[in-house]
Amino acid sequence: MNRDQIVHTIRQTLADILEHDDFSIHDELTAKDVDGWDSLSHMLIITQIEKEFGIKFKLRDLNKLKNMGSLIEVIQSKL
Repeated sequence: MNRDQIVHTIRQTLADILEHDDFSIHDELTAKDVDGWDSLSHMLIITQIEKEFGIKFKLRDLNKLKNMGSLIEVIQSKL
């Protein structure tokens, strides 16, 4: 799976959970940049991303997540 496919899947996951698509995906994007992305929705997003990509995040993976770019890198490392 290439980076564009990963970004597309993440974007769709965010839109489904947050119930809007008023954001653009870029490497510096963080939760505070997106309306409705709070701690509860963050857990839902992470769980859904695990399902979509068939991966499982470890605690050390989650600790690496600083922004969208780091999320994409972690996903790529697990595929």
